[in-house]
Amino acid sequence: MLSTVNLTQRYGKRVLFEKINLTLDPGKRYGLIGANGAGKSTFMKILAGEIEPSEGEVQIQPGAKLGMLGQNQYAFEEFSLKDAVLYGNKRLYEAVKEKERLYMEGNFDDDKVNERLGELEMICVEEDPMYEAEVRIEKLLTALGFPVEMHDAPMSSLTGGDKFKILLAQVLFLKPDILLLDEPTNNLDMETIAWLEEELKRHEGVLVVISHDRHFLNSVVTNILDLDFQTIREFTGTYDDWYIAANLKAKQAEMERSKKLKEKEELEKFIARFSANASKAKQATSRQKQLEKLDIEEIKISSRRDPSILFKPNREIGNEVLEAEDLAKSYGDHKVFEHLSFKVEKGDKIALIGSNGVGKTTLLEILMGRLEPDAGRVKWGQTVHPTYFPQNTTEVVKGEEKLYEWIQNHNQKWHIDEIRKCLGRMLFSGEEQEKQVDACSGGEKHRVMMSKMMMDDANFLVMDEPDNHLDLEAIVALGEALHQYEGGVICVTHDRELIDAFANRILKLNDDGTLTDFRGSYEEFIGADAA
Repeated sequence: MLSTVNLTQRYGKRVLFEKINLTLDPGKRYGLIGANGAGKSTFMKILAGEIEPSEGEVQIQPGAKLGMLGQNQYAFEEFSLKDAVLYGNKRLYEAVKEKERLYMEGNFDDDKVNERLGELEMICVEEDPMYEAEVRIEKLLTALGFPVEMHDAPMSSLTGGDKFKILLAQVLFLKPDILLLDEPTNNLDMETIAWLEEELKRHEGVLVVISHDRHFLNSVVTNILDLDFQTIREFTGTYDDWYIAANLKAKQAEMERSKKLKEKEELEKFIARFSANASKAKQATSRQKQLEKLDIEEIKISSRRDPSILFKPNREIGNEVLEAEDLAKSYGDHKVFEHLSFKVEKGDKIALIGSNGVGKTTLLEILMGRLEPDAGRVKWGQTVHPTYFPQNTTEVVKGEEKLYEWIQNHNQKWHIDEIRKCLGRMLFSGEEQEKQVDACSGGEKHRVMMSKMMMDDANFLVMDEPDNHLDLEAIVALGEALHQYEGGVICVTHDRELIDAFANRILKLNDDGTLTDFRGSYEEFIGADAA
């Protein structure tokens, strides 16, 4: 249904990928993975026809409908929510709108008008044979958290995150034969992600999805497309299947490489010792030939690099950690929560969950003293030294300083060598550390903030969606770091694998402003909730 022939993309001397030959089959759901900057989104845009490749071509089965998740959430400001979704099928949208206009004008004595109405009706039947468009739009919008009374509201009334949800509804409404999704879970809460997983598992055509959500990939995909070494290798199975196999292969390759390096070293020593000795010259020549046959470069380890995240508490946390008592917060007429109370104890690693817009960030900002509650109080223990990863990190990490200078500005006592080591742990090479903070991408800014938090030596971490903008390897490393961490944690995230990695307590902020407090893992919480 979809094939690539010798697909190559380069920018100047930099080659993203070359001579990609793939055939993507209906009924298969492909997860496209690779390090940040490897070219995943570029490859997707070439498949969609949005970018011309440097060489090669994309071949699509004649008559197949292709849909790609849009990225410009401000493209439909004047549309109502339901019209923006309907626009996912542009041919149907234009026919419906022209029909509405002609009926409004009411000039039915004109044969041309009646003839045109007949043509438009045929288009509507072709695109919507079951007359289910309105019902499907309503179901999609409701599932994404928009109640029926909002469906006629203008797109301009929504936040950026909610606009993105409409773009997702738009491409799903089309029911394309080839569905291309780049980070579809961004801005979705866990319930909506679970709904999307079920929607995509019913997709009958070709699906290609880029996601940093491991649980989502494991749930949805049947095949992995691994973009590495400027090529794409296909693997049958889920992300975890690929991860186990790839790491096993890497370990085997590393062992083989180590064996060859040792052999190479012994051969070089022999040649060095005996090449000057006439009686050993023949042996030395033989060893030289062996050495030339040793191709160490042929065994490639993945080009991906895993960050090494390490949070070290400066002191052990005491028995009194954190108490929130009778907290209340409203914005105008909108009450976020009231009479909200909970106590954090030593050893607690908390995942704070809840629907989008329910007030999770507001609660964290109050806990960190960045926002005043309308009522109630927050009391931190005397021994607690918290550090904070805010949701708007990409806006907070800014300036013309070099990366290490930006971090050192938070504490002049921090030694520059230690700062550089932390940046190195987050995969910034010595040269990359010299660039200006403002020149960093969203993912790089998140890694800079993580480096700063490692320097803090705090014994309590408060984190608001730290996994946004991080690649899969970094999220796995973050989960491991939070698991190993000896201090306390409160973390907002929609990534279920990350929650499973560290959380021993779940706080769920409910839509009615109440708090559900569960001691146990997320898996146990879901089990108890289902029961």
